[in-house]
Amino acid sequence: MPESLWLIIAAVLSLTGMTWLALAMHWDQVMPRPASRADAPRRTLRGFGTVMLAASAVASMLADRPSMAVLVWFMLLAASALTVALALAWRPALLRVLCPLRAH
Repeated sequence: MPESLWLIIAAVLSLTGMTWLALAMHWDQVMPRPASRADAPRRTLRGFGTVMLAASAVASMLADRPSMAVLVWFMLLAASALTVALALAWRPALLRVLCPLRAH
């Protein structure tokens, strides 16, 4: 697979992982379900987010040499965190689209 495709995959995985971690931490701001009933979905989202960030690191490693891949992965983490933070500040409902769990 071409290196650029691996980098795109790493970026998407990083953004998805950061979104799921943000949803786990800021559930009340994004979801209509009360936080008192959201413990299980929050734990699940935290696990999914961690797995996605780890998969992003693997995709970065497959795209380039390890020394460069680590640098690119940290830059992807920073860009993803900034993107999700800005979305949380201005349009938190946008993050609801990426939630794999249904809010009842």
